[in-house]
Amino acid sequence: MPAKVFPDMPLRSPRTGLPLAYDTPHSLAAAGERWPVVDGIPYLRVDSEGLAAVALDHLDAGCPDDALVALLTDQDSWWTGPATDLAELKQLVRERDTLSLRAAMGLLRLGPVADYFAYRWSDPTYLAGLALLETHDATPASAFELACGIGHYLRELTRRGTECLGADVVFAKCWLAKHWVAPDANYVVFDAAAPWPIADARFDLVMCHDAFYFLPDQAEVAARLRAARTAGGTLAISHLHNAGHAGGAMGPALSASGWAALFPNAQVYDERALLVALLEGAVAAASGWAPEPAVEAWSLVEGAGPPRPVARGLAMPPAGAVLRRNPLLGDDGSVRWPSTRYQDEYAAGCFWARPADALPFKADDIRLRRLVDLPERW
Repeated sequence: MPAKVFPDMPLRSPRTGLPLAYDTPHSLAAAGERWPVVDGIPYLRVDSEGLAAVALDHLDAGCPDDALVALLTDQDSWWTGPATDLAELKQLVRERDTLSLRAAMGLLRLGPVADYFAYRWSDPTYLAGLALLETHDATPASAFELACGIGHYLRELTRRGTECLGADVVFAKCWLAKHWVAPDANYVVFDAAAPWPIADARFDLVMCHDAFYFLPDQAEVAARLRAARTAGGTLAISHLHNAGHAGGAMGPALSASGWAALFPNAQVYDERALLVALLEGAVAAASGWAPEPAVEAWSLVEGAGPPRPVARGLAMPPAGAVLRRNPLLGDDGSVRWPSTRYQDEYAAGCFWARPADALPFKADDIRLRRLVDLPERW
């Protein structure tokens, strides 16, 4: 039988809460219900039982690639981009061992989301999230990330020995993470608004990066995230949009008082302070929930100790990493933004895109991300 999705962690039905067990090498079952496990990833998304049934039919017939194609058609309820093309998905599955990550995302027709994932290695939101983790946590033994996307944070943690579980509502994102970005993590697909199939699991680090603001029923999700921590564990949530930002919020947002009502006991940072701490190798100063129009987004931790300098830990490439020139930089130093939308969202915080004499501090090309640590098949 396949290994459990996380050592010693039972999965439960998101419908009934009953324990799930493998009834075949490719399916989990409980009291008459069955859920597919495709490429080692359990698919436990409620309200998508029809798609799950299609995948199970293919798996039972001995056609795992057809089951994979079926689940790769799925998207989240916020998706407004183009539908996938079956011929392109079949090409993706057929050539998955040789395609680059960018080519794979192209065949999935991820559009602007592909830009966001492909160039996240140097965007200020991602770097501030890394700085948040390094500020408050040594490398934990275990970690869970809700809305993990294609596994950027899981990559950094697993390479340092942390046992990780990533969850997302979109199967294709977990599948991309497993094959191109963070292959040493485990993955499970479920909806954060439904009962969680991992309700029995506990982790030293529980996190949600650049995603919590669009989740439904945020008070309940926050409670579930807290409950997933071990005794003494840390909760880290990054990039909560400020509804009072002078330039307008870049997505769903709450005011400082709105976020404070959800996270009254958190240590809170203006995201800019975390980014500067990374670039200077310094300690980030906490801001609290100040209603400041200049703050674009806040990040927070609960259950963590005092802040530490962002020195050469999680926010920097590990020893032996192969560094490459940031693909957004031309040979002449010019910046080649993937889209106007990407530029509008990230350019202001991308210090690597500025001339050295225009920077308010000194930082090397690795901290600035003029040199980046990309996946092998980027």
